[in-house]
Amino acid sequence: MTLSSEQHRSDFQVVVVGHGPSGAIAASLLGDRNIRTLAIDRQRDVYDKPRAIAIDHEILRLLDNLGAAERVLPYIAPFPASQHFGAKGQLIRRIDMVPEPYPLGYTPSMVFTQPPVEAALRAHAAAYDSVDVELGTELIGFDQSPERVSLQLRDDKGATRSVTADYMIACDGASSGTRQALGITFEDLVFDEPWLVVDLRVNDAALGKLPETAAQFCDPSRPTSFIVGPGNHRRFEIMLLPGEDPREMEAPDQVWRLLSRWIKPDDATLWRAASYRFHALVAEEWRRGRIFLAGDAAHQQPPFIGQGMCQGIRDVGNLVWKLDRVLKGQSGPTLLDTYGEERSEHVRQLTTRIKAIGHVICERDPVAAEARDIRILAEGGGLPRTFTRQEIVPPLQKGLLAFPLHPAHGTLFPQPWIRTAEGRRLLDITAGVGWRLVLDQRNAPDLTADVRAHLTGLGMRLIRVRPADAADQAGHDAVAEEDGVLAAWFDRHGCRAAIVRPDHYVFGVANDERALGKMLSELAGRLQ
Repeated sequence: MTLSSEQHRSDFQVVVVGHGPSGAIAASLLGDRNIRTLAIDRQRDVYDKPRAIAIDHEILRLLDNLGAAERVLPYIAPFPASQHFGAKGQLIRRIDMVPEPYPLGYTPSMVFTQPPVEAALRAHAAAYDSVDVELGTELIGFDQSPERVSLQLRDDKGATRSVTADYMIACDGASSGTRQALGITFEDLVFDEPWLVVDLRVNDAALGKLPETAAQFCDPSRPTSFIVGPGNHRRFEIMLLPGEDPREMEAPDQVWRLLSRWIKPDDATLWRAASYRFHALVAEEWRRGRIFLAGDAAHQQPPFIGQGMCQGIRDVGNLVWKLDRVLKGQSGPTLLDTYGEERSEHVRQLTTRIKAIGHVICERDPVAAEARDIRILAEGGGLPRTFTRQEIVPPLQKGLLAFPLHPAHGTLFPQPWIRTAEGRRLLDITAGVGWRLVLDQRNAPDLTADVRAHLTGLGMRLIRVRPADAADQAGHDAVAEEDGVLAAWFDRHGCRAAIVRPDHYVFGVANDERALGKMLSELAGRLQ
């Protein structure tokens, strides 16, 4: 007997294993596309202490696209500049964020308090009709065939069951059982340092005792990081020295001893003290058949510019729109190979840069530390140099990008504020997301019949952007930007048109109709 297509259908199109921030956002991204999704986590409750503390404008843009930004904004604050102090306590450099007008419309770097943010992300994911969330449920086994993944689940009452899915995303953390079961190993990028992470709720009267900005105390006797969290939340990350037992150093008396330079027990409540080894690890494989690794299951990096959680959310932001195309039959499954190709290279590059910052901070040799301070100051002409967190994060350089590479390819496309009849609104809200062709209306190329046919075939939005003070342009696809962010971007990259992916990365740029038509034709072939 021949089975019907309905009998062949999996229970779910995607199962997401792990419902932390990356898993919850993956579930929301899938739900937003009406993909039948099961999200599971063996823990019922959100961990009640902070772990991740930083996000950036790329992540808030994604949350805003999902309609989740308003849920998390009450628990977010701007990330102030980080001042780096040398071996003798002198200021040697600053890491700040790019100035206004902000390229994506939001404060580029932010801090947050994880427990309420994670709870809000879970609530948002659970609100989608196509998403089932089962907490207190763990994955105890799985296998896959060319057609589907079969998962064996057990709830916290001991009941077991099996479900099938077209695909599985493992967001199950640094000790990922999925990664281990698949036999996927980590590549060690050679960073392994023991640190103590301390979170405090500081009394109002004691806030003035602490630095006003974030700080890196590059003191060879005890390297220490200080982070200003939202409200009265403050974090210290303190390097542990040879011979110090990590568990013993978590004890309150040891913690307050380490903090005595800045603050005393009467000044704050100890919220969390946890010892970690800061690693630089990247999975050798990100996809095995129908199973994908994401978040800490795929990579770990030192925390020195607060990119750990951002990396995991970039993973699922990259993967889900590709899964959506494949599940809808718009692209073949080979498109999914670009997930690991793009994300692995990006994570390796960023982790290498973070690791280099970490080596500067973690220098324990006093002579080498003094030489480091002299070198860093010399790089700024004798003065502390300022560079931005945004320039540390690299563009995509592999995968679904137009070749030959142009400096704009693989960068995040800006999001300016747009002037509308309803008031000031962001570009994504005004013009929508998905695949977009954005034209610089000051000198836009004409759109040939072939170009327009490609736009229709690809389901690509056309957006024409003009300066707010330029003559009004008729048409539903024309918008006026307020601050010249996009005009400056087009001028800087010497282009007049940009093809933008659903995850806001630039596929390619062009200057004339011929180049644009060729690029769209290339894209259509690679997607289909």
